[in-house]
Amino acid sequence: MSVGSDGVIAGLRIDLRRLHETWMELVYPRQRGAGDTVLGTWQPDTTVGMVLYRAWSALGVPVIALIYPLVLLGAFIRFQTRRIGHTAASLGLLGVVLLSVLVWGGLAALARFELDLVSGGFLAIALAGGVATVSAALAVGAKSVGGRATTVLLAYPFAMTAVFLPPVVAALFSKTLAAVVLPNSTALARWLLANALAPIGLAETFSRTFELEGVGYVVMWLAISFPVGWALGSLVTLADLVRPTE
Repeated sequence: MSVGSDGVIAGLRIDLRRLHETWMELVYPRQRGAGDTVLGTWQPDTTVGMVLYRAWSALGVPVIALIYPLVLLGAFIRFQTRRIGHTAASLGLLGVVLLSVLVWGGLAALARFELDLVSGGFLAIALAGGVATVSAALAVGAKSVGGRATTVLLAYPFAMTAVFLPPVVAALFSKTLAAVVLPNSTALARWLLANALAPIGLAETFSRTFELEGVGYVVMWLAISFPVGWALGSLVTLADLVRPTE
């Protein structure tokens, strides 16, 4: 077996041990990272206590089997987001705003003079660029505040807003984009109503009170960007718990 394969297997074993120790520490004290300490890992000193201890340990195996793929996904997302984060940090808030204005301004200018590029191109691209710039600035600003809670609750959702909203805003002013973005948004809304809101009894309420047209598409994707951002931030937090970095 190659050295690389040995390293991967060793890493997997460390991850799984940390996850299992964390699971044990939900109920019992001195479990995570205590094996190499002077006191060592805590264990009960009665027969009944040991039976319950081992039962809890066995129950953790299927739970960890479900969680560990999420840890790996979180580690992948962390790698990608931190590459972007390092770039944003090197540019600073003003640099990110200026770069976004430069990129989207160039696209708007191209749409202005090349009218065949996008139907209704200039206004669509300009508005989309404005949404992307504001969202990116909010994401960088929230990240610069620091702290896990601020990053997960604000930075990740605003970053998702910078990704999701520009094509939707542009679609409201471009027939070409509208033909692609709006029908797919409607299909997604129907799927969410049937699979996410119907089980908790909210599908009929949303269908009766919320009309998916015009700005409604923007509100829909704004609402989606926050739970998606929270989910991604939670996955990265899980990866940090199992695979802490400097």
